[in-house]
Amino acid sequence: MNNVAVIDYGMGNLHSVSKALESLGNDVRVTITSDADVILSADRIVFPGVGAIRDCMAEIRRLGVDAIVSEAVAAGKPVLAICVGMQALMDFSEENGHVECLGILPGEVKRFGGSGVLFDAEGERLKVPHMGWNNVRQMTGHPLWQGIDDNSRFYFVHSYFVEPADHSQLAGETEYGHRFAAALSKNSLFAVQFHPEKSQHCGLQLLRNFLAWDGQC
Repeated sequence: MNNVAVIDYGMGNLHSVSKALESLGNDVRVTITSDADVILSADRIVFPGVGAIRDCMAEIRRLGVDAIVSEAVAAGKPVLAICVGMQALMDFSEENGHVECLGILPGEVKRFGGSGVLFDAEGERLKVPHMGWNNVRQMTGHPLWQGIDDNSRFYFVHSYFVEPADHSQLAGETEYGHRFAAALSKNSLFAVQFHPEKSQHCGLQLLRNFLAWDGQC
């Protein structure tokens, strides 16, 4: 049995990603939980998130999820972070004034357009939040890209983007007004800004790859 723990800290569309994972095989057992023992004993861990980063980080720290994620990553456990889960891994976020994050990956989270307006290459104004389908350029031959064509489309919903300090950790990028990180990887950790559970065939393939991944790159 392939045991997957989806971390529940009260922020995220947990049932969508859980159902997507369960649809990929009868040997997949998904548990939505905040229990450290259950999470750390799972074969794989999903760290999701939606909403304001200040509220997310408050619950992450209140429930001890910060220590759980750090321990899982240090132990080489395969971890998939999604959307705000990815942003929470960084050093800090500009959202809500300035919020200290987990510091597991070096870098920061910035708002599209800063305090101004965001434009595309033709000078057309872009809406924030960024909501819709974007092509993702694969920057590495990571196992989670297996069976997914380069520049495949994934679904994004976010107003803030990650700017990594270590560009060797950039696994995928896309563009909305400017280029930004769509995916990051470090050892047994893979993080995506998009929602694989909402990204149809390509998203399901990425989740399928995650279920088969041993955490090695």
